[in-house]
Amino acid sequence: MKNKRTSLQDIADIVGVTKMTVSRYLRSPEQVAQRTRAKIEQAIDKTGYIPNRAPALLSNSKSLAIGVLVPSLTNQVFADVIKGIEEVTEAAGYQVMLAHYGYCEQIEEQRITSLLSYQVDGLILSDFKHTDRTLSMIQMAGVPTVEMMDTTQKAIHQAVGFNNVSAGYLMTQRLIDKGYRQCLYLGARLDARTHLKKQGYAQAMRENGLTPNYLLTEKPSSFSLGRAMLLDALDKHPNVDSFFCTNDDLATGLIFECHKQGIKVPQQLGIAGFHGLDVGQSLVPRLASVMTPRQEIGRIAAQQILMQISGKNTQCNTIELPVNIEDGESI
Repeated sequence: MKNKRTSLQDIADIVGVTKMTVSRYLRSPEQVAQRTRAKIEQAIDKTGYIPNRAPALLSNSKSLAIGVLVPSLTNQVFADVIKGIEEVTEAAGYQVMLAHYGYCEQIEEQRITSLLSYQVDGLILSDFKHTDRTLSMIQMAGVPTVEMMDTTQKAIHQAVGFNNVSAGYLMTQRLIDKGYRQCLYLGARLDARTHLKKQGYAQAMRENGLTPNYLLTEKPSSFSLGRAMLLDALDKHPNVDSFFCTNDDLATGLIFECHKQGIKVPQQLGIAGFHGLDVGQSLVPRLASVMTPRQEIGRIAAQQILMQISGKNTQCNTIELPVNIEDGESI
């Protein structure tokens, strides 16, 4: 049996003020006298009062909630992005409603349907490809959106991220500058960003008169997958002298397997990853990687969505952040 939920009137009776005063405190605490504010805070703490947002939602007020869609909650890349988002939203008094969709457009559609039913004020998305129904719902709801993690694709409203093609090109060029000529690109999951990095890799290889080669799988990235892909690659491409991996998980697995096989890195094989995760930077040898500004992407995406919600003009449709190439000790 449910306990009776503490009401706004209960708090008002405890403090000895009107219900309107308590309501004003909840909306704008600074508009309530300090002594009264302290009494209301004490009553709320004592009773465990939970504000009822339904009336505000029904009156078309702001929900003070932002829907955030990420493809994975276990991926460190998106954990860093979420951290950046929440740094901004919490300070602004907004709640993040988080959902993940496993890189599936149909599941993303379901999650967005649910978030919009809660009247979220805006959406921060992690991909640029959506179902037709998702696009129709966003248009019908009239909520602002920010899409993250890339700047080469057309955004619904605004994009915040980095150029994946350019980043793939830069790391491949660094490998070539180091003297590698038989570089193999390893890709997993085969989401849009994996293909964009592959595009940059191929461009750099061809510009240098080299032949691009790939080993691709739709399996999700992991250390164990990286270990298996190394053995497969050495069997299929015995002349390979270096690897550019779509992420640090695969690259870390490669280094683990090289240790097991007695292959010296970078003397016998060069290995580079993507994103500059802590695990790669803690390896021996330290992993070469494309260092991406994940937390900053989250912060800027949150700032821009709040500006859109408040009706302010945003900086531009696309905000591109730089990446850095870290040589580490593995190339």
